[in-house]
Amino acid sequence: MTFTAFWVGIAGLGWLFLTESGNNFRFLMADTLITTQHRHWAKYIIGQEALDQRVKEYQNRFNEMGEERDSHTIKLPAAEVAEESAADQEKQLVEIEKVSGTGFSGYLMTVSDPTKIRLGVPAKGGKGEKVSSMVKRTGAIAGVNGGGFADPNWKGNGFQPIGLVISQGKVYYEDLGGKKSTQIVGIDGQGKMVAGRYSLAEIKSMGVKEAVSFQPRIIVNGKGLIKNAKDGWGIAPRTAMGQREDGAIMFLVIDGRQPGHSIGANLYDVQQIMLKHGAVIAANLDGGSSTVLVKDNEIMNKPSSEHGERYLPTAFLVFEHPESVDIPNIWSGLKPKDIDPAKW
Repeated sequence: MTFTAFWVGIAGLGWLFLTESGNNFRFLMADTLITTQHRHWAKYIIGQEALDQRVKEYQNRFNEMGEERDSHTIKLPAAEVAEESAADQEKQLVEIEKVSGTGFSGYLMTVSDPTKIRLGVPAKGGKGEKVSSMVKRTGAIAGVNGGGFADPNWKGNGFQPIGLVISQGKVYYEDLGGKKSTQIVGIDGQGKMVAGRYSLAEIKSMGVKEAVSFQPRIIVNGKGLIKNAKDGWGIAPRTAMGQREDGAIMFLVIDGRQPGHSIGANLYDVQQIMLKHGAVIAANLDGGSSTVLVKDNEIMNKPSSEHGERYLPTAFLVFEHPESVDIPNIWSGLKPKDIDPAKW
């Protein structure tokens, strides 16, 4: 028995290191680890040099994916008939459907009127806020996690965003670290989704109203930018945002890291779901343990964190009457150096 196990092990190692399919599997495992707090473990699978090269290649590729200038236009539907009941209006404003694929499941939330979306931020200084709390506190219909944040030792307080935060047309937070541009995901004043690499001056001139920094953009001008699953950046919980030609905004959340429920998806899976549902532009948002969808004060998906929802700096919120919502700038007067992302 031991002798047989030995040769099975040798055969397995041979497959992993000496065959194309085995190498593909090794890099899939490495890519999956890269998206977690255990990134360093990937070196035991592909080696430190290959890990460093892999991360560099992805960053370069993500930068390239954000360069093409988007030219999509939207055609917003006519205003809803005034006689419609509030319940009917809400039903039409936000619709949710289940999505699934090989090894994963999640939800697609469609918001028919993109001008009903606002970027939510925490209520208190020094600490992020759960999306469910933002939804309840502001009276939002629904909410989805937004951009990334500084997370020392993967135990950060969720208060320090990465890059840029724009809410209600104003820059709430900016830490580009000397960079002249950043990848953003958001919406302009007319409800058109904006995603890609832009300078702060370009962002302002474009009239971007709600946005966070994140990457990569995966669809632009109606075409997918990820060629296949091999380039899909591993398997993980995912959150993404896209827009159809009729202006409807789609938020996709896919659960992961939960065997028996949902392992997760790669970015190619996300891209293909968005294309299938008519997206002409789409981009990745913060995923992993941050992935969460809240509707009517109920968490629809199953966040992968063992502690449940995470405390986050931003969330895209949907309101029936967004013009009446006040979202103060919790970072006003603060500079990045004034924030300790590890201190609660």
